[in-house]
Amino acid sequence: MNKNSTIHIRVNPEIKADAERIYEAFGITMTEAINIFLHQSILNGGLPFEMKYPGYNKETLKALKEAKDIASGKIKQDPTTVDKFFEEMNIKC
Repeated sequence: MNKNSTIHIRVNPEIKADAERIYEAFGITMTEAINIFLHQSILNGGLPFEMKYPGYNKETLKALKEAKDIASGKIKQDPTTVDKFFEEMNIKC
């Protein structure tokens, strides 16, 4: 197949170097890796991998659950003062 089309992209130099090291271990160049990616995109009719939103960490999930429980009334919250809030959050004023 004739290869005479050029793609110019800008990437973070560290990301590029890391990717090049990986591809070198497979014995391929960055150009060959990009060509593989493009061929797989065509074969898959889209990106050749599943895209997912990164999950939240355990602390964030716990806080989200607590917020939902408070909003639904499952956990009762007494009205508090600003000073009490700062005290609970270990914030010194």
